[in-house]
Amino acid sequence: MQDLKITLVQTYQVWEDKEANLENYERLLSGVSETDLILLPEMFHTGFSMNVGALAEKPENSPGIDWLKKQAAEKQAAFYTSLIIEENGRYYNRGIFAEPNGKISIYDKRKLFGMADESIHYTPGTKETIVEYLGWRINLQICYDLRFPENIRNGEIGGKPAYDLLLYVANWPQRRIAHWSALLPARAIENQCYVAGVNRIGTDYLGLDYNGQSKLITLLGEEVSNLSDSESVNTVSISYSEMKDLREKLPFLRDSNYRSLNN
Repeated sequence: MQDLKITLVQTYQVWEDKEANLENYERLLSGVSETDLILLPEMFHTGFSMNVGALAEKPENSPGIDWLKKQAAEKQAAFYTSLIIEENGRYYNRGIFAEPNGKISIYDKRKLFGMADESIHYTPGTKETIVEYLGWRINLQICYDLRFPENIRNGEIGGKPAYDLLLYVANWPQRRIAHWSALLPARAIENQCYVAGVNRIGTDYLGLDYNGQSKLITLLGEEVSNLSDSESVNTVSISYSEMKDLREKLPFLRDSNYRSLNN
């Protein structure tokens, strides 16, 4: 199985200005090549807004999704992020996994952040999404989901782990960044998988400060990438063979019956 090159894009987000944010991403991505997967922060082209009526896009007519598909085709790399979607009269913080061949997989954020009224304006998702891409099984997550490990407990199904990589796209504020930095490696260790988390920087319209700390974590909870607190783009390769060897040496997932009980 091939290694996977992951690009973390950590940047500020212009409040509710889709065009400005897309232009900035294009600027940052102009120097990116030879990567397999690109991560952008949560609600990538609006910021973490509750202004659903003005900003939501329909899944069948979404400029944001069209932009992700176009970029995926041009970069020959998958993209993962989230945006505001309206479907059947309901609003979702929807994760979009866009592949170079045009395939789209979705994940609706299940744990909504009540402290910011997200649970008032949005409808929670009801199911897990694991995509298969380049031989890797990838579990899609969004921001506040990070606090709820019961929703993504890994385990073996038919002798194989349910997934290999967790992705978190976030708007995680600086005041609680210590939690972000502790929980990402915890999720990697307890699920014996790689974890990639991308966060934003800057100050939003509500005055909340964000200091990034986007990371890529190994199965042992070790950081192989940390973007600190500045606008940064970084590509890191993760090894399937190293993951497989470590799981064989430390077969902890075999002792978990969570997946067998819940699948």
